[in-house]
Amino acid sequence: MHGLMMDVPLTIPLIARHAEALHGGKIVASRSPDRSVRRLPYAEVLGRARRLAGSLRHLGVRRGDRVATFCWNHHQHVEIYFAVPCMGAVVHTLNIRLGPEELSYIMNHAGDTVVIVDRVLLPAFERFRDRLTSVREVIVVDGNGDGPPGALDYESLITAGIPDPFEESIEEREAAAMCYTSGTTGRPRGVVYSHRSQLLHTLVILQPGCLGVSERDTVLPVVPMFHANAWGAPYAATFAGANQVHAGPYLDPKSILELMSSERVTATMGVPTIWMGILQELDRNAVAYDLSPLKQVMIGGAAVPEALIRAFAERHGIAITQGWGMTETSPVGSISYLTGELADAPADTQYAYRARAGRPLPLVEVRVRDETGVRPWDDSGMAELEVRGPWVAAAYYNAPETGDRFTRDGWFKTGDVASIDARGYIAIRDRAKDVIKSGGEWISSVALENAIMGMPTVAEAAVVGLSHPRWDERPLALVVLREGCVCTADAVREHLASQFPKWWLPDGVEFVPAIPKTSVGKFQKREIRDRYRDYFGQCVDPGAPVAAAPERPVAATKLPNA
Repeated sequence: MHGLMMDVPLTIPLIARHAEALHGGKIVASRSPDRSVRRLPYAEVLGRARRLAGSLRHLGVRRGDRVATFCWNHHQHVEIYFAVPCMGAVVHTLNIRLGPEELSYIMNHAGDTVVIVDRVLLPAFERFRDRLTSVREVIVVDGNGDGPPGALDYESLITAGIPDPFEESIEEREAAAMCYTSGTTGRPRGVVYSHRSQLLHTLVILQPGCLGVSERDTVLPVVPMFHANAWGAPYAATFAGANQVHAGPYLDPKSILELMSSERVTATMGVPTIWMGILQELDRNAVAYDLSPLKQVMIGGAAVPEALIRAFAERHGIAITQGWGMTETSPVGSISYLTGELADAPADTQYAYRARAGRPLPLVEVRVRDETGVRPWDDSGMAELEVRGPWVAAAYYNAPETGDRFTRDGWFKTGDVASIDARGYIAIRDRAKDVIKSGGEWISSVALENAIMGMPTVAEAAVVGLSHPRWDERPLALVVLREGCVCTADAVREHLASQFPKWWLPDGVEFVPAIPKTSVGKFQKREIRDRYRDYFGQCVDPGAPVAAAPERPVAATKLPNA
């Protein structure tokens, strides 16, 4: 016997129609390259999206065609997020921080037919444009008619476009969006999201135990819209009717804080490195910013040090919620909200749980498994985290060689080494490729990093395992000091000695002006390992005091020679 309910496809046009009907007056604000802030109501943003879809259809874009974006966060990017999938095509967000070789590979592999580019990013785009094999049209945002030869102007297409009805015949399992992984362990891999997965992900992250936003909120996704769908924030905010704020190309701490203050932001999200910079700016000059409306800060993309969570709470009254996920999980898979049982727990217990990756979201299942089988939820040992759910990838796009990332019984192997406690809280111990294997035992680089970053003199720290003639691998710690601070390697080891076994302590501690990062703000450990490959054969006594650099660089820089 079947139920007698309507079979309404779960598609992104449902989000657009709902927002048009109920939230047309709410605002999407975005900062332009000239630093001005433009504010458009949802009715206008979605109307522009319909006209963009009409123009794209006139240009020959059809169902299933890939339309790439090479853009910062702004209202035009929101328009594209709706225009492309709502006409049955696939929006493919490109990571603007990747190099020309990776970007050209990704676009050719995806088969992109149209690319929409910010005018300020044209110099970067031109470095690989001639390598593209499938792109027919280039559209320039804020081009003012001065784009490259043959390029089309975004605003002209909006003006000329006949509003598209947005497809009601889209099947919910059709592709809606596409993102590629950052390729830290090989070629980037394509993840293709369906309309159904996007809508279900949106509905669940709107719950109070996750983003929990409503039409009363103002949401600022500091996470880029080219990174894993901006963690679902644009669709979630639109569905809820929350105001949106987008920072454009200005992601320095002062610019972000100014925008949060002027736009009365209540919810925001980004990677730890962004919030480390914001914490330092608040420590210097908190009175310059009015963050009183702020009630939700979600941090993910890398492990969040407990020291960072404590610092925001104790020095600035801001609560941090950690989330875990991957491009392959759309991306939110778990959230470290506190259950009712923990709400009255001692502060130290609460901080420890906030520093974990959290509990899996509804509809997401998790397990940890090693060669002995599935491990119990008792927080013991370390094994690979596996996950499944309706917004978890079942395969990579056109990459049959990656079948070993998926189990025979239908789980995705995340590559994260983790444990799960009896309450269902996940602790990410490390990436499988970053676990340090020393003398037959495992050392968690993440645990060491978080502990070092708990020192008041330390701004950032990365730990890697390097080849050792006796112990297979031993830890090396790279440390960036806070401005004006002094520290020694011995002080770092003494700090760690109270928390870890002696054999966990780094054999090397190097003080550097900056630590290289990936295109999504994570520590670039492959580059560190390559640079320091022979470290334990040539290191010198690291015990002498080293002063911090006068100005800690905001962007990643190359490490000095070892």
